[in-house]
Amino acid sequence: MTTPSEPSALTDVRAANLAENPFAGQGPVLLDIGGDVGAIVLRLPASMHGAEIEILSVEGAGEPGHPHTDPHDHQEDEHPDDDRSHAHDGGPHHRHVAVVERPTAAGPQFIAVFPDVHEGSYLLREHDGSVSLRLEVTGGTVTEADWPE
Repeated sequence: MTTPSEPSALTDVRAANLAENPFAGQGPVLLDIGGDVGAIVLRLPASMHGAEIEILSVEGAGEPGHPHTDPHDHQEDEHPDDDRSHAHDGGPHHRHVAVVERPTAAGPQFIAVFPDVHEGSYLLREHDGSVSLRLEVTGGTVTEADWPE
């Protein structure tokens, strides 16, 4: 029997998302919060393993916590420990992270972490836009949420 965390249970796209940073989920995430910058920790079902979750500012303020304007102007290892993915299909660039399996005190959970997000209202959505969740981020805090079933 195949479990959701085994690569053979993943679609080719989700396996590629996880292969982009094979060490994601193996240790703690550094959260760069304080002042007007917070973070988001999103819990998702195992069926979302390897999916990409995008974040968009509701206020139209641009890409939160993503200071460069050209999505290709950085080295691939610029963000080695924060689960960011930068594969692009020619469409508009939205900051996104992959859902990875992480060990927790309650057992393995499937998590997406946005480690540095300016306070404000955000829409988190699947890459294809089929499911979304609106969250408010407050500077200096970690916003935790569960993905809608």
